[in-house]
Amino acid sequence: MEGIIYNVTINIEESVHDTWLNWIKTKHIPDMLATKKFSSAKMCKVLVEEDMGGITYSVQYVCKDMDTLQAYYREDAAKMRAEGIKLFPNKFVAFRTEMEIISEVNA
Repeated sequence: MEGIIYNVTINIEESVHDTWLNWIKTKHIPDMLATKKFSSAKMCKVLVEEDMGGITYSVQYVCKDMDTLQAYYREDAAKMRAEGIKLFPNKFVAFRTEMEIISEVNA
């Protein structure tokens, strides 16, 4: 199994949570997949409560290699990030992590 996981961890304020959750599931994630850079996306709720409040999610996008992820950064990232900032200004914090898939085991 090869590939790269582009993980985006987001803490969203509760005041806009429901609107944001609908937007990310019905608009943002489909738009990310529509770039054709990612083969799949998985969204998870983080079950640890943050001291700063809010609700935290991890969205994991899978792409085939670093070249594909770099193409996303060059061609799509600014636009994709700008929409969330415009719709939910100062209502979330996000950090991104790149991870190499070493192996995958399914039961």
